[in-house]
Amino acid sequence: MKYKAIIFDLDGTLLDTLEDIADSMNATLKEFGFPLHSILNYKLFIGDGIEELVRRSFPDNQRNDNLIKQGVQSVRLNYQKRWYNKTKLYDGIPQMLDEIRDMGFIIAVLSNKPHDFTIKCVQKFLLKWKFDLVYGALPEYPHKPDPTLAKKITDEMKLNPNQVIYVGDTSIDMKTAKAAKMIALGVLWGFRDIHELKSNGADIIIQHPLELIKKLKDYIDRYDLTK
Repeated sequence: MKYKAIIFDLDGTLLDTLEDIADSMNATLKEFGFPLHSILNYKLFIGDGIEELVRRSFPDNQRNDNLIKQGVQSVRLNYQKRWYNKTKLYDGIPQMLDEIRDMGFIIAVLSNKPHDFTIKCVQKFLLKWKFDLVYGALPEYPHKPDPTLAKKITDEMKLNPNQVIYVGDTSIDMKTAKAAKMIALGVLWGFRDIHELKSNGADIIIQHPLELIKKLKDYIDRYDLTK
């Protein structure tokens, strides 16, 4: 079997974290006296890491480096209080992960969420599936879509990138997969739409987690995952 591993994004792919992130960021905006944002806005703000979340959420004229730094500190504290309140697995994710594990795939998480919160979320919501590797954003590595951490994961797996499928819900994920020379699989149950995924290089797009299982089983029969 050519494909041996699957790397998953976290927010918007495995976990619906939208409300907890939105509530935390809005709590920070309230502290600063800035206007709050809707859940729909946060679908567009999330994906590039905590600094970009703060930058996009703050008013245009309140985005100097010092304020952004204060905002990051604040939202981290607010998220620490809320990260598990409303977060949940998307429908179909447990069955999908059961099947993937039964099929013998190596599985990993690669997120732009801060590493400590990525670990917390995986341990609380995804512990059953014993992910082989978990990486969030770390100060010593560039964020996605830079492929450095994706390549580090494949090196630790002792695999070539063309043996790995990268699964995510945003342009950042598709760009990461393409830069790392992996199969880019976009999902439509997350934070972005089909146009964004297609225009950023998605090789495959699915609407439900169990479609991934069908794709993998079809691939075993015909050796071409993208058709």
